[in-house]
Amino acid sequence: MDLKTLCEMNGASGDEREVRKALLEAAKPLCSHVKIDRMGNVIAYKKGKGNGKRHVLFSAHMDEIGFIIINATEDGLLQFKPIGGVDPRVAVSKYVVVGEKKVKGVIGALAIHLQSADDRKRVLGYDNLFIDIGAKDKDEALRECPPGSFVYYDNDYQEFGMGSVVAKALDDRIGCYNLLRILEGEYEADITCAFVVQEEVGLRGATGAAFASDADTVIVLEGTTAGDMGDVDPVRRVCEPGLGVCVSFMDNASIANRELYKELMDLAQEKGIAHQVKRGATGGNDAGAYQRGKEGKRTCVLSVPCRYIHGPSSVVKLSDIEAQYELAKAYAEQA
Repeated sequence: MDLKTLCEMNGASGDEREVRKALLEAAKPLCSHVKIDRMGNVIAYKKGKGNGKRHVLFSAHMDEIGFIIINATEDGLLQFKPIGGVDPRVAVSKYVVVGEKKVKGVIGALAIHLQSADDRKRVLGYDNLFIDIGAKDKDEALRECPPGSFVYYDNDYQEFGMGSVVAKALDDRIGCYNLLRILEGEYEADITCAFVVQEEVGLRGATGAAFASDADTVIVLEGTTAGDMGDVDPVRRVCEPGLGVCVSFMDNASIANRELYKELMDLAQEKGIAHQVKRGATGGNDAGAYQRGKEGKRTCVLSVPCRYIHGPSSVVKLSDIEAQYELAKAYAEQA
């Protein structure tokens, strides 16, 4: 399955059905056993050729940020809230699709001509944003898009420039794409690839996957915020697109196992895989859940730097996606 197909599927936290079904079918011929657990994670297990003493789990989350309908105004504009961390500044004027029917809409706000002086000095919150589907009134709007309907950005995956790609949901369909590629290989160690749900709303899927797995090592494949934009001082640029896979020593959810962190850095150096250190401790991801699961697990995160993350038009370098895969695969081969 290609990355374009994965990114153009819709699967916000709590609505991962379309993505889950596709990943399940893609993983079946590549592994020894695959299942969907009670949380909705896809757990693909591949028996290794060795003695079973080593078991490595690779994880990526299948969910993306999105929105959900909560009500409508009397004149037919849909009211909504974000799912996950979505800056309202990037939402205004974006095309969206709503609900099972994929009703076309656009996110709108009061025109600047009608805003007060105070309005123009602040970021308009979700209470001041609406989704316009062309409904004539509240009844028509809610008949087409009832409360609880999921909302997604409506834009295509495109490659552009010199080796870049722009799409929604690159965080973390990149990781899912590379997990499927990992499953294509043969290894001495036992391998589990966990495609987990609801990372964007609190690492919920990974919490269940962590307690169900007996893997001794977990490597999380993620996307992370690129810090190379505008007038950011070079010392504060956490990571940069085009410099390779980003290896994290710490974030707000976990601290990497120091031995595993060194193993990955040394392996990247030995194999000539482009890599960089995530020079900051911001954000968090599923490693936080895995590190605490059961009696605890060795964890480390391999991320692809992503500009405009959690927006409709995130941008990454294809070379960094490849570097993430190459380093994860190299670790699986030597485990």
